Amino acid sequence: MQVRFWGTRGSLPVAPKGEDTRQRIKQALLQANGRQFDSAAAIEQFIDGELDFSIRHSYGGNTACVEIMGGENYAVCDMGSGLRCLGQQVMEDHGPGKPRLYNFFMSHVHWDHIMGFPFFPPAYIPGNTIRIHGAHELAVLEDAFHRQHSDPCFPVQWNQLQATINFVHLEPDRWHEIDGFRVKAKLQPHHGDSYGYRFEKDGKAVVYSTDGEHKVQSETKNEAMIEFYRDADLVIFDAMYSLGDMITIKQDWGHSSNVVGVDLCMRANVKHYCMFHHEPAYSDETIDTILRETKRYEEIVREENDALQVSTAYDGLVLQV
Repeated sequence: MQVRFWGTRGSLPVAPKGEDTRQRIKQALLQANGRQFDSAAAIEQFIDGELDFSIRHSYGGNTACVEIMGGENYAVCDMGSGLRCLGQQVMEDHGPGKPRLYNFFMSHVHWDHIMGFPFFPPAYIPGNTIRIHGAHELAVLEDAFHRQHSDPCFPVQWNQLQATINFVHLEPDRWHEIDGFRVKAKLQPHHGDSYGYRFEKDGKAVVYSTDGEHKVQSETKNEAMIEFYRDADLVIFDAMYSLGDMITIKQDWGHSSNVVGVDLCMRANVKHYCMFHHEPAYSDETIDTILRETKRYEEIVREENDALQVSTAYDGLVLQV
């Protein structure tokens, strides 16, 4: 399997500010320290080899949208604003004339997780089939999407979409065979309920687990999540807040911390823990700092020869599983 991140922020999209770009240019020039570059390749080498990620790149600003590649058709978790970018890529790859099947897996229907759908070109093209899977009651899923495509929210009504669109209820805590994947949904603590998804194929397992508030003191619920994560090759985890934020001003806001993610993944014998659903108020530098602190925490608490790979997602990241 491959996993491609089209959107990694939580709550609402964020755009880079002009001052942020100016500061990045300033830091890059200071680090170059007057040196001369004799080719574009030399510049690229300097950028990739000597500049920190938060200077040479960005974690991005789109909300949750993650593609799971490995089946014959598209499999996508959530429809945040990153779905617009995926739709543009689909049009570039296939054009409008070749019908495709799209399987979506919805964690929940808060606005930041569905806001990309009105800007997804395949929904407007006859011949395409879109299946929206979710563990919520179908009435909840349908109502959210229908209301988004209605006045005064959006000028295109639901019945004007040209693709064939079906809603599919997935019973939680049992396996479903979908397009070559084994898929299981798991309830998570979040206002209005949220569901994580475990995808298995060819002996590999990827868990998409966003919008859940997992607390150290909630041991019974944590045990259930640990079993859900058990031996996964990759866990994409809602680490929206630093531990300090989560246990103080943002307790009971429905999201987890970087440190809780490490603890759960270690106990579940996960191979790779990828932090996701970044706080929109956090700058790239702040996310960089949280990543360094999380890696250091993992080093401190790990048992010998039992390392957990720690990373953080950004728009455009592709992981091989």
